[in-house]
Order: sequence, then structure tokens, then C-alpha cells
Amino acid sequence: MCVFNSLQSSSGKKVLLALFLALAACVLPMKSFAGIFVSVAIPPPALPVYTQPVCPGYGYMWTPGYWGYGTAGYYWVPGVWVHPPAVGLLWTPGYWGYGGGLYAWHAGYWGPHVGFYGGINYGFGYGGIGFGGGYWRGGSFFYNRSVMNVNTTIIHNTYNRTVINNTTVNNRTSFNGGAGGIRATPTAAELQASREQHFQATSSQMAHEQTASQSRAQWASVNHGQPAVMAKNTVYGRSYNQQGRIVQGLQRGQLSSGQAARDLNRQQNIHNSVVADRRANGGRLTPQQRRNIYRRQNNASRQIYRQRHNGNRGQRY
Repeated sequence: MCVFNSLQSSSGKKVLLALFLALAACVLPMKSFAGIFVSVAIPPPALPVYTQPVCPGYGYMWTPGYWGYGTAGYYWVPGVWVHPPAVGLLWTPGYWGYGGGLYAWHAGYWGPHVGFYGGINYGFGYGGIGFGGGYWRGGSFFYNRSVMNVNTTIIHNTYNRTVINNTTVNNRTSFNGGAGGIRATPTAAELQASREQHFQATSSQMAHEQTASQSRAQWASVNHGQPAVMAKNTVYGRSYNQQGRIVQGLQRGQLSSGQAARDLNRQQNIHNSVVADRRANGGRLTPQQRRNIYRRQNNASRQIYRQRHNGNRGQRY
């Protein structure tokens, strides 16, 4: 729970800054990886439709995107390729479930088998029941090319098998139970998986969710169900890192609310340019476009650094 300390100063600017800092500090994931800690009265938005980015290399596992919840309401956590905490483990996605008049978050986890995830059709092998995106054998993971976007020139452990999604699942419904929700209950195999040893999300997954919660462009109240970033090939993308530095600078008093807003707006403009360039070039960036984006991010990075280390401690408006 976020707690706002009482404000001692009567200065309008200081009050505004304190409120902005408090709000930024509150916009954090509410332990959604650690169990049922979040319960809300309204259902999450529909799942957005997006394309899975190519797997960055062997050993990465796909974790589908989902709606998290914070002080600002629902926010989209992009689907992303991550390393599992140990060989032989698979990811069971979290899900929202209705009960007692509220929608509660059931955290995802790693385990030897995929358990119940609400019957939600997250796609990419997570069709509502089980996982069809790959399997472990002899300490090696084999990717199903029919649902996983892998480059076979660098990843050789692949196969091709059609995956049949749960036909009872509404393809975009993001919650189980309640009006309009998925009507699914755990299978015998999923119940068995629930009794196995589980491992919580990795530190990189937690950082990924935290960054999403701090980005206004990911908030459903801002994007109306169409997040700026729907999926990523790795957790630590540069734009996400820049946003994290901005929010951190704001929380530490190194940036003013106006500076942070301008810096975040610059990141959004860069992202919009990437989206437009990819759309115009069949989903790819030309070498020149990549150099241009790299130059703009370098300039943005230097600006963030200068503002955080100019000694003004956020007093400039």
C-alpha cells in the first residue's frame, strides 16, 4: 500500500513535486509474482493482439504478456523471452480470477510442468491448457516452430507440430470467471502440477514488470487497451532502461516533475518513430534507421545524465 507523507511546506511547487514523487513511488507492481496480493473490482482489459519477437538465442523461454495492476490501474507487462531459473523448468503464466465480487491475481511460477492458468489463451503455445511451445529432453529444450518465432540458423533444437488451442476460450478474454470470463477449471494434470515444487519469477522478470508499471504508455488508462510496447525480445531493452533511469531520478529528487515528463515524452517519440519505420519497411529497420534511433537514444541518455548530476536536485521547473 502506498502512503503519502504529510507535506510540511506550503510552497505550491514543492507540494506539486512531492505529490508527483509520491505517485511515481506508488506506481510499482503490487507483488503480483508472489501470490494473490491484488484484488480489484473491475476486470482487466482484453488481451492485445501482437507479434512474438524472434527468440534472441538458445536457452530463452517465452513468457506471455499480461495485465498487471498498480495505483494507476491496469498496465500491460510485455511478453518477453527470458532465461528460466534452472534447466527443466517451464513457465505457468499468472491469471486474473473472479470470486467474491473481486478479480484476484494468481501469480505465475516456474515448475517441471505447466499448471492451471485460468484457461486464458495467451497464444504462442499457451492456448488455454498446457503448453505446446516446446519441451525439455536430456537437459536440452526443443522449440516448436509452429508457435515459436525462432531463427533455425542459430537454434537447431526445433520441431514443427500444430498446436490446437482450447476451442472454448475467447481468444482475447484475459480473466477467468465472472461475467464474460473464461469458464475453465483445472484438469487432473494441472492439479498434479500445482502440487509440484514451484519457483517464483526471476529477478529479471520482476524488474521487467516494475519497469512496465512505471511507464505511462503501458497504462490502460492512457493507451485504452493498446500498449505502446506489447512484446520484447529481451527484458533489458534500451528504451525500458531509459524510462527506469528517469523514474529513478524523479524518485531521488534529481529530476523535477517537468524534466521527467519531457524525458518520458522524448522516449515515447522515439518509440513512435520505431513503430512508424517498421510499419513502412515490412516490420524491419534499415541500417540508417537503426543508426538514427541509436543516435537519438544516445542524446536522450546524455540529457538524462546531465539533469541527474547537475546538482540542482530537481528544483528546476
